[in-house]
Amino acid sequence: MSRAPQPARAVEAGRDGLRERGSVTAELAVGLPAVVLLLVVVLTVAAAGMAQLRCADGARAGARAAALGSQDAAADARRVAGDGAQVLVVRAGGWATVTVTAEVGALPWGGGPLRARATASARIEPSAAGATP
Repeated sequence: MSRAPQPARAVEAGRDGLRERGSVTAELAVGLPAVVLLLVVVLTVAAAGMAQLRCADGARAGARAAALGSQDAAADARRVAGDGAQVLVVRAGGWATVTVTAEVGALPWGGGPLRARATASARIEPSAAGATP
C-alpha cells in the first residue's frame, strides 16, 4: 500500500525554503570584501617582488658599469630599475658599490609606502682603475 504525500509537510518544506531565501546574497556580502582584500594583498606583494627584482638587476648592472669605469653607472642602473628609482654609486677601496631604492606604492589600508632596495658590489677592473676619480 502506498501512502499519499501529506500536504502539511510539503508546506513546511516550502516555508524552510522561504527562510533560506537571500542567504546566498548575505554570504556573498560577507565573503566578497575578504576576497577583494586578499586580491589586493596578493597584487601588492607581487608588485613588491617585481620591484625588488628590478632593483637587484639595476644594482647589478650599475655595479658592473661602475667597475668598468663608466661615469654613467647611475644612469645605467636607473634604466634597468625604472625611472623612479634612486641610485647611489660609491667607489672606494677598489670596489664599486651601487645601491638602488624604489618605492612600490602606499598600502591601501594606510602606513608608509613599501620600498624595495638592493645593493651590488663589483671589483673595479684594472683597466678602469686609472679612470676612477
